[in-house]
Amino acid sequence: MHNAMELSKSGLWGDQGDGTYINPILPGDYSDPDVIGVGSDYYCISSTFHLSPGMIVMHSKDLVNWSSIGHVVDDITQISPKLNYDKMNHHGRGIWAGAIRFHNGKFWVYFCTPDEGFFMSTATNPEGPWEPLQHIWDVAGWDDCCPFWDDDGQGYLATTHFADNYQMHLIKMSNDGKQLLMESDVIFHQYKGSEASKLYKINELYYFFHSEIRVESGNEVRVVMMLRASSLYGPYEEKEILHTHGEELDREPNQGGLVQAPTGEWLFITHHGSCGYLEGRTLSLLPVTWMDGWPIIGEDIDGDGIGEMVWGGKKPIAGYPIVLPNQSDDFKHPKLKHHWEWSHQPRSDKWSLTERPGFLRLHACIPLEIGNFFTVCNVLTQRAMKTAKSEVIVKIDLTGMEDGQEAGICHMGTQYCTLGVCQQGSIKRLKYNDTGTCSDGPIIEGSFLWLKSSWNLDGIHTYAYSLNGEDFQDFGGQYQLNWGFYRGDRVGLYCYNEKTEKGYLDVEWFQYHYLSN
Repeated sequence: MHNAMELSKSGLWGDQGDGTYINPILPGDYSDPDVIGVGSDYYCISSTFHLSPGMIVMHSKDLVNWSSIGHVVDDITQISPKLNYDKMNHHGRGIWAGAIRFHNGKFWVYFCTPDEGFFMSTATNPEGPWEPLQHIWDVAGWDDCCPFWDDDGQGYLATTHFADNYQMHLIKMSNDGKQLLMESDVIFHQYKGSEASKLYKINELYYFFHSEIRVESGNEVRVVMMLRASSLYGPYEEKEILHTHGEELDREPNQGGLVQAPTGEWLFITHHGSCGYLEGRTLSLLPVTWMDGWPIIGEDIDGDGIGEMVWGGKKPIAGYPIVLPNQSDDFKHPKLKHHWEWSHQPRSDKWSLTERPGFLRLHACIPLEIGNFFTVCNVLTQRAMKTAKSEVIVKIDLTGMEDGQEAGICHMGTQYCTLGVCQQGSIKRLKYNDTGTCSDGPIIEGSFLWLKSSWNLDGIHTYAYSLNGEDFQDFGGQYQLNWGFYRGDRVGLYCYNEKTEKGYLDVEWFQYHYLSN
């Protein structure tokens, strides 16, 4: 285990190609995961906050290799107009943790937002289309909900009222799952920081999975707890099932879901709550063993009946190849690939894959607040991965640019850093911007430009540019990639004009290269 931890620190991750894996299985921001198995397929969802489309859906055959297959919410303004391009002020809000279940031949996803309450959708195919969102309770101050259907078909929703001292509630649902029967509401648990609710029935016993903030070794840490009872309404026994020790030792694995493999083996998919400055909350896979009817997540190293973080092990399901996240795009498809997400809901009339086939066209918009990059609409982003070496190269066509326009490549966290082309009059010039500190570069006279972003395991990042796609020259300083708004660093494309809504950028391709193991 110690060797696996050292390998993980060195940048190795995921499927090692020899029947073993190293955590994290995905070294990017896949926060608030939940997982289910349906036949020989596994599906995982992850929260997306203010990004659109919302609530990513992933698929795996072996619980180690995952690929993105869609999103539950195409238009996040179904949640709130505050998530639209004309507001741009809901960073870190929007879609928080949810749960996915398979019931009555359909996939069901429930999630909560901190300001608008509870939403749900269903689909017969997890790739979509998903039904339009149902807003089942308009309320603020709640999070981390999970649906559960008992053997008699009655549905329930478990959730946390974090604004009311983290009281955990259980509420019956209507037969179609679209209404909460509030007269049935009961509080079944309360403790500091109680959230991450998941409800299971295993071997005729009810299990309420959750996490809490407890004091261990003199420090407050988030630990993984389980409640167990023979009746849904209790009384419940309580047990800690996974020690967490903080950022240095295990990065606090907590939010996640239990799933059973065809062999009967149980596993736990989790994110790490102590977030990396670069990658955010990464995804890990832990073994689960059972002792006296209690699950032990990870490995019980000291024999106290409580698990510890495991940094690698044998793949639970053999026979499937390595599948690496595809972060690149040649824009030759009718839709954007699933790894892309916009900052807030984009202006649909300001981007296109069809105006110039084989290119992504980004039309310039005027920022809502001049000089504030976080109010630039139609910024298209994806997760930055924490690997020993990462590199993004984009090829852009500048012929559609107009006076006052700026466009290029960007990184976003609590701060931002861009490398692009700024046009003043008829002159195009390279421009580097580190959160408002700008440097002008050489005049760009050709139509095509290649921009490169490179970063290492420590998140130290540099930009470079090329006039021919082969010879790159560094430009700008070193920048520390960082996380913000509950998200890891986002790398992407931008285009705006502070004078007028004229001009556009054509992106021919976006290539993302990284070391996988």
